[in-house]
Amino acid sequence: MRVFLFAFMFLVGNSNPLSAQDPIFGQFYAAPNHLNPAMTGLFQGSVRVNLNYREQWQSIMPSTPFRTMGASFEWRNRALKNDYFTLAFNALRDQVGTSNFTTTRGNIGFSYAKQLSGGRYRSSDQFLIAGGQVGAGQHKLNYEKLWFSRQFDASSGDVNLTLSNGENFTQTSTDMYLDFNAGLLWYALFDDNLSIYAGGAMFHLNSPNISFLGDANEVLSRRWLLNVGGEIPFSKQLSILPGFMITGQNVSRTMMMGGNLRYTNRDWREVALRAGVFGQVSNKLEDEMLFHSLIFGATLEMEKWSIGISYDVNVSSVSALSNGRGAYELSFIYVQPAKYREKVKCPKY
Repeated sequence: MRVFLFAFMFLVGNSNPLSAQDPIFGQFYAAPNHLNPAMTGLFQGSVRVNLNYREQWQSIMPSTPFRTMGASFEWRNRALKNDYFTLAFNALRDQVGTSNFTTTRGNIGFSYAKQLSGGRYRSSDQFLIAGGQVGAGQHKLNYEKLWFSRQFDASSGDVNLTLSNGENFTQTSTDMYLDFNAGLLWYALFDDNLSIYAGGAMFHLNSPNISFLGDANEVLSRRWLLNVGGEIPFSKQLSILPGFMITGQNVSRTMMMGGNLRYTNRDWREVALRAGVFGQVSNKLEDEMLFHSLIFGATLEMEKWSIGISYDVNVSSVSALSNGRGAYELSFIYVQPAKYREKVKCPKY
């Protein structure tokens, strides 16, 4: 019964024509390639590998929770004396609901970091990064697991799947589509643990066709994003990393803001702990922005590895059905240190 009520609320709350929306990680700061193409190469090393996993609504839909998986690989090298270029590959798979509606994407990414100021005798290092992604994607669903209003038998008060649904589904997957994303990011470093960055990005610049009906023209709407953050020190060992992200696609808007406290032993084999909370605010289509969830997270940083875990506590109107349980998320990052002559300073985020 709870599954039926949740599905009913979801459909009522989305009474406008349905359109595909991009999945977003709660630990957006631990999925930089999926956040902003210009964050490709924004790390202190030569190689970075990212893995992300998110599972949501298991308390309501235990057999078909929403699952999102992401992976990326980046290779960075020096371009000119103080500039850098990065090549990357990232993949994303998102699976939601009873119909197993699945989004699969793969991109080749690239970025160029241009030093604007900095050096031995200057007080700050500043860089401007331009990044882009080109790739392909496809959507799939199993419509046989869905039922429609024509299959509701009013006499029995139940769904009769033997009745015709009146729909003309001819494909269980969309055609493969090309996809283009681009972004910019500026950052400045004032000290080892004092920095600021700001960026923006546009996704699906070509608005690809994602129709399941072959001759129809249902496009994947462009998505815009703005992100800001930095690091503010309290002492040599303790600092705070505030972060802000807002994104919009079609009529949907999502905003996340908060921060992580970071403690480090300041050793040459640096070990650090992070803990923090972010709030997520989203709109209900054209309605006002509503407080959706609190995201509590913790991260263990080691010399080359970083492991993060977070949990969403739902505080929206759906919390009565989910008992406040929203999603859990895991992140894993590996960074291969760069050679001394290739080292570049980057902000923490």
